[in-house]
Amino acid sequence: MALRQLSLTRTIRYGSQNQSLLLVRVGWQYRQYGAPYGWSRSFASQSPPEAGKDSAYSDLPSDSASSKTLSSPSSRTSKSSVSSPAQSPSKASNRPTSPPLDWDDDPDLSISAFSQLPSSNFGVNQHMVINDEFKEALRQILWQFRAPIRYAFAYGSGVFPQGKASPSSSTGLHPAPSSAITNVQKGEGKMIDFIFGVSYTQHWHSLNLQQHRDHYSAIGSLGSYVVSGIQDKWGAGVYFNPYVTINGTLIKYGVVNLDTLCRDLSEWDTLYLAGRLQKPVKILRDDPRVRLANQVNLISALRTALLLLPPSFNERELYSTIAGISYMGDLRMTLPTENPNKVTNMVSNQLPNFRRLYAPLIENLPNVSFQDPRCSRPNWADDPSANATLVQDMDPVKRGNMVRRLPKSFRQKLYFRYQSKFQIPHLEFNKMLEETNDEDPTRIKRRQGGKFEQRVAGQDHQALRSEVRGVIKKTIGWPSMSQTIKGLVTAGVGRTWRYLSEKRQKYNQGRKAQSEETVQR
Repeated sequence: MALRQLSLTRTIRYGSQNQSLLLVRVGWQYRQYGAPYGWSRSFASQSPPEAGKDSAYSDLPSDSASSKTLSSPSSRTSKSSVSSPAQSPSKASNRPTSPPLDWDDDPDLSISAFSQLPSSNFGVNQHMVINDEFKEALRQILWQFRAPIRYAFAYGSGVFPQGKASPSSSTGLHPAPSSAITNVQKGEGKMIDFIFGVSYTQHWHSLNLQQHRDHYSAIGSLGSYVVSGIQDKWGAGVYFNPYVTINGTLIKYGVVNLDTLCRDLSEWDTLYLAGRLQKPVKILRDDPRVRLANQVNLISALRTALLLLPPSFNERELYSTIAGISYMGDLRMTLPTENPNKVTNMVSNQLPNFRRLYAPLIENLPNVSFQDPRCSRPNWADDPSANATLVQDMDPVKRGNMVRRLPKSFRQKLYFRYQSKFQIPHLEFNKMLEETNDEDPTRIKRRQGGKFEQRVAGQDHQALRSEVRGVIKKTIGWPSMSQTIKGLVTAGVGRTWRYLSEKRQKYNQGRKAQSEETVQR
């Protein structure tokens, strides 16, 4: 019986000095200073790859809904009395179950094994729970590529529904889909989007051109050198092949170099892929470097959202702010080519997934917490109708620390905006930048906000919100535009026109839904 309970129990621990996050059969034990007491959920947590399973193709052993456990008041267990599956006696490990304090201050993106991550359960929140048969159907699509894919995830409305199913002209989009895909999409027939992370761009395209020449437009005839050059030197570093049929399923896949992906996740130089991974995705092949970089990306998105939000807010407002980051400045949202209700629909239909993604990170930040009696209800975290209240500390010192810990490229843009606004002389400003340099080879600097950051954080809320939004738009604007223009070349005119037509249709459907909602009010 004990072994059975152990197999059903999944644990996640996040900690820092005097606080720890323990997700066990009952769930989250909150901070001592006033947060809700019991979170009745195990989050169907998956065990991370063990030290001996560091292949780039490793995924979590199980993420089926059956891994959920029943909760009861008597199941609250102390940290010392619970064993994680990854720490079973037969496979002992010296790795900590909780990441060290301020793990994001100096992330080592040169790691090559999961055992080198800050803790044994690090980043488990990134793995979403989906139907097992659907997950296997997505994995089978990856196996149709002989070129090596080190990291892969599926995303978008073809994987995570963003509204009620409505039969449309796209019902027969997939030529011969598996029953798992048909059941999950409920007959809507939506194209499934993938991102493939690869180690060597030109080598990957060389192999893929040999196997799947029909996936490419006329540019493919120029060879892998030209294709990889277009990918790496134009736009955000992604090469998309849309409207490709694999295993009877219509897909779109983008190819990105792992170095480009990790840089965007950790520094936000374009926010093109970082923005996609700030929302729930299904990771099909994991990589330790990307997992670490994406955890930096997620906590950065959370900090940015907090700078944009008032002292008190609810979950939907938080997750809508995070989901909306990648759409600020996006050309598709400016033109009539995207559903204007996209963010609202996404959060409304994926609230438990957003909660899984960000709630452990909320617990890891000292200046924000859940303050809602509903959090004490059994299994409330599975309830998409629950909309818990959160509060944040608006102390300029703590918010200044958040400013200081924003991603490097993004933070520098924000600093330059405030240099102009505060009229700081160039010499003084350059000296300040040197003092906040993250790349000191002699020691690890704990990134604490100074007087400048505190002055920025102490600005009027609306003024700070405006400046941060301006930096987001500036970061996303050009990469989004150039990536769209690149699509005309990489996808070809025919496929691009089809893509824009479908986006236009989504825009019209969104506007119609808005009009109907207005009439009902």
